[in-house]
Amino acid sequence: MLKRFIPDLYVDNIFELEPEFLKDKGIKGIITDLDNTLVAWDETDATERVVSWFKQMEENEIDVTIISNNNQKRVKRFSEPLERPYVFSAKKPLKRAFLRAVKKMGYQKNEVAVIGDQLITDILGGNRAGLISILVVPIVKTDDKATRINRKIERRILKHLEKRGLEKWDQKKMKT
Repeated sequence: MLKRFIPDLYVDNIFELEPEFLKDKGIKGIITDLDNTLVAWDETDATERVVSWFKQMEENEIDVTIISNNNQKRVKRFSEPLERPYVFSAKKPLKRAFLRAVKKMGYQKNEVAVIGDQLITDILGGNRAGLISILVVPIVKTDDKATRINRKIERRILKHLEKRGLEKWDQKKMKT
């Protein structure tokens, strides 16, 4: 059960994910979380650097879909200026929204990576859906109310993983 919380890859942020690296891994599509993965949870719009990353993915023919447990207003406001498809109220870690996004992209599961900052929603959901999972460090150390509860649970999971020798990333990089 704990193995489902282990990401396939761990990076500090999305900007470490270069198109060439992703293509070498056979990745053609990305499903990315929004809050604390692309921007801070309380920022409404994409930064110039995030916009540039999306353009870089598009220029390299890597499709990106934004998936969030947040409401439609929040996700739409962020996604529409980027002209990116999105899923709101995704109910992560349930795999349904992930699989729907994969189907819309038209790729096989092994060609799609999930990027997110939370083990409980993003990594567990991506792994349950059979996708490549990539954990990033949360952009800010603060979270909204619901996410704070998840972070407490995540710390317990991380301790169990560490005790069992299952974690594959440098624990010191985690800012939770």
